[in-house]
Amino acid sequence: MTQAFQAASQQSRAWRLTLAYDGTDFRGWQIQPGEHTIQGELQSALGRVVGESPLPQGSGRTDAGVHALAQVASFQLQARIPPPNLLRALNRTLPGSIRILDAQIVPDTFHARHSAVAKTYEYRVLPIEPACPQICPPFLARYVYPYSWRLNLADLNAAASALVGEHDFRSFAATDPDLATRSQDYAEESAFQTLPKGPQRQVFLDGVEARTAIRTIYSSAWHQQITDGFNLLIYRVRGNGFLHHMVRNLVGTMLDVARGYRQLHDIPAVLLAHDRALAGPTAPARGLLLHSVEYNETNLLSHAP
Repeated sequence: MTQAFQAASQQSRAWRLTLAYDGTDFRGWQIQPGEHTIQGELQSALGRVVGESPLPQGSGRTDAGVHALAQVASFQLQARIPPPNLLRALNRTLPGSIRILDAQIVPDTFHARHSAVAKTYEYRVLPIEPACPQICPPFLARYVYPYSWRLNLADLNAAASALVGEHDFRSFAATDPDLATRSQDYAEESAFQTLPKGPQRQVFLDGVEARTAIRTIYSSAWHQQITDGFNLLIYRVRGNGFLHHMVRNLVGTMLDVARGYRQLHDIPAVLLAHDRALAGPTAPARGLLLHSVEYNETNLLSHAP
């Protein structure tokens, strides 16, 4: 074996995985000591399949109980395994609640989080108020928020429209989680910043490049959907990034508007206040799904295996 061939065989290659998961039984994406996490399961599965255990980087750190239809992860491997083989092998060793949908070799510059240009989240509500007397069935209970107040879809969409555009979303960001419970990797790779306006507190930002709470929402809307005979209200929001708990806090606030607890004109006021205490409650994690992540695909041409 020539030195050139040996060097080539030892050179690592960048990988991009697309995966779906039921987050109910996991403590979120981010690896945590003594906890079952999506990142931890994927790292362990890679170790069993190829004998290497890189730490997969996700497009975002979904919280405990949050699901994903198309999360994206990136990492480096030296193993010369064809993408279809890696996909099949990982799905054989991962728990059934995590499935690899696609595996690609990509340019070394690709990073699941930093290379993303947009993300879409979806939140699912099951109305169970008297005018819509539904009983939440067991097979939906893990993936919807059963809501007992009467909701007005027009008001939901009016509130959702008020969120479109570039805004400072500090009022909809979670207050700083206890850093002592987070891994050192989590603290170092995430941006925690004390923001000068409003009460002195920290908010968790979703990217290492984040320096402010300003985000751009490209689209924000609710629609009705019949799923297995049940009438659901689906919220879909697309933006260039999201703060910690931001989507769930937006949903909680919009539900307050749609049931008449808040007024539509409260939304712009809450945005300008930069005060989490003025926004609505945090909707439960089980109704939230990471729907999709977008990249500039012209820069993601796969390398040959």
